[in-house]
Amino acid sequence: MGVVENLNSDQLNFFNSQGYLVIESFAGREEIDAMMRRMDQLLDGFDCSTASIFSTKNQKQHTDNYFYDSAENISFFFEEKAFGEDGNLKQPKQLSINKVGHALHEHDPVFKTFSCSEKFCGLLLSLGYKKPVIIQSMYIFKQPGIGGEVVSHQDNSFLYTDPPTCTGLWLALEDATITNGCIWAIPGSHKNGLVRRFIRGEEGVSFDRPSPDYDKKDFVPIEVKAGSFVVIHGDLIHQSFENQSPKSRHAYSLHVVDTDGCKWAEDNWIKRKVEPEPLYAS
Repeated sequence: MGVVENLNSDQLNFFNSQGYLVIESFAGREEIDAMMRRMDQLLDGFDCSTASIFSTKNQKQHTDNYFYDSAENISFFFEEKAFGEDGNLKQPKQLSINKVGHALHEHDPVFKTFSCSEKFCGLLLSLGYKKPVIIQSMYIFKQPGIGGEVVSHQDNSFLYTDPPTCTGLWLALEDATITNGCIWAIPGSHKNGLVRRFIRGEEGVSFDRPSPDYDKKDFVPIEVKAGSFVVIHGDLIHQSFENQSPKSRHAYSLHVVDTDGCKWAEDNWIKRKVEPEPLYAS
């Protein structure tokens, strides 16, 4: 595969100054439809008796072996508000799932095709990656009416290398708006460095320090059309609010780290049993 850089100087300058970049029409309609159809198939085959919940507010409480094992599998996580007081789902499972992860890029051919595409690798080469690996991938639903909030965070907190090399890559499979829970970010906040880390220890997972308080007026919405790709610096402060609208906000999200000249932190929540094969080697 002949990988070539595909970001221009204006795009790189914007990313370096703001900490994020929107690339419109990165994925075509056929690619989007293929991923959404494939996820429908995966959901049809999912036995929802396995009830694992995902929450960025209370993930320590919800973390279990199913969550840990998802690093190497295709696993399903429900919304916190999907269940009634009787413990049963309040709506069909297709409208109750928060996300599916964290190894779609490894185990599913449809998602692997996009994740290993020449244009995807060209983007990483443009960002300066030498031997990049996808460390996790997720299909995020942001369900209508119950799509949960993702609190303010930095991706380097969860997927730390020394030095830090994580980049978030977020493909909109549906239009993302203020109404249905688009990403919000503090432009330029990546320049302030990493605030805290999410560490896995003998007693589970936890942050090594409290979260700072951020001023809401510093955040800007990143509204994008389906097919747009949002590139997120690992130290950028970003979040998304609950989706209280009647429209979902599906997205395919990946996180990439470099393996050239850096070390994977052994106390990350993902325990790497083997060295992943780089997408390419420059």
